[in-house]
Amino acid sequence: MRQAPFAVSLFWRTFALLALLLGVGIGAWVATLRALEFEPRAVQAAREIASLVNLSRAALQYSDPISRVAVVKTMSDTEAIRVLPREPGDTWQPFAVDSFTREVGNELRSRVDQYSILARSVNGQPGLWVGFMIEEDPYWLHADATRVQPLRTGTWFVWIGIALVATVLGSAMIARLINRPLQQLSFAASRIREGEYESRLDEDTLTTEIRQVNMGFNRMASKLARVDEERAVMLAGISHDLRTPLARLRLETEMSVADEEARRNMAGDIDQLDAIIDKFMDYARPGETKLEPVALAALVEREAQSLRDPASIRVDSRLAIDLMVQADPTELGRVFGNLFENARRYARDPATDVALVEVTYVREGPWVVVTVRDHGPGVPPEKLSQLTTPFYRGDLARTAATGAGLGLAIVEKSMQRMGGTLEIANAIDGGLVVRLRFRRV
Repeated sequence: MRQAPFAVSLFWRTFALLALLLGVGIGAWVATLRALEFEPRAVQAAREIASLVNLSRAALQYSDPISRVAVVKTMSDTEAIRVLPREPGDTWQPFAVDSFTREVGNELRSRVDQYSILARSVNGQPGLWVGFMIEEDPYWLHADATRVQPLRTGTWFVWIGIALVATVLGSAMIARLINRPLQQLSFAASRIREGEYESRLDEDTLTTEIRQVNMGFNRMASKLARVDEERAVMLAGISHDLRTPLARLRLETEMSVADEEARRNMAGDIDQLDAIIDKFMDYARPGETKLEPVALAALVEREAQSLRDPASIRVDSRLAIDLMVQADPTELGRVFGNLFENARRYARDPATDVALVEVTYVREGPWVVVTVRDHGPGVPPEKLSQLTTPFYRGDLARTAATGAGLGLAIVEKSMQRMGGTLEIANAIDGGLVVRLRFRRV
């Protein structure tokens, strides 16, 4: 069987596209806010430092040399700021190492009179060091380096994390709202496929397109229900109207035809017509099934014994007596009856004129796989996929036999009704292999 391509549900596809769109939008907004935040924060930091320098200069400039010591000590105790004389041998490292600190230095140069240096450490002592002049004397202003910092990366990560969580939750909610009508439509369509035509969709929804789709679907379901009802009445009438003249022909044949061989051939033709009517009825009957535990071995034995010509087929069943599957007994009987009849017609051994059919099984987790294998000529590989097409027959050898061409089509349809699967293949050493997958009890 052809492997189905990889598919993603509409919900996850919508969710991924919305999340991607919102994520890109949030990233663009974050980049924009960082760019807009950069200059105002640099200006604010330079303004604070300039205020400290100017206040310190004013406090020291207008105090006498004796009072300056007290002023410097008071500033260090209350504001964590120190003012130290700058010595010619002081070593320092520049504070400007990135775009932000360079912007702070440029802004500070325009705000502080007699500004000279902005350093991150002096004589190995870290901090924020500002060199300035009071009259002709150089000084250092030492403060905490945290006064000049952009918005921390961790803070940005927190905001981005919050935005991403909101994006995921919002995308999931929007995707669910968008896909809810489609989920309802998909569920209703699956019920229609199973033959339940009572499904109705909301025709009062606010979305115009969805309302029109729902109205069209409800009209379609109503028409299908009427067609199905008319089909059931028609099939019942066809069965009655055809079988009544067939019964009269059978009676007339038995009473009026003197030649025994001719009578036997005519009776065989009538039986064949009756069997074809049964096939049509089986294929076209409504798809209502009632699943229940079924003893598979007993059912296979019963169907093997009820064949029309049991002398031309031998069924070798190797099913366990206690093997139980979830199935509809009537549908399951049709499945094995059609498979056995198909083997009896097309898989006979030319030497013995008897078809040998082997029925085996394996358990695969929650499933039971039943294999029905004959020892006939098989089917050309390119025609295997067409065997379940109604009225199709495989090759010249098979079309030589009589039949309606519905046997395997009925099998596939019955398996679908019971929630199982059907696989058809050729055996390596000849013959046709049919694998039926059932739910275990």
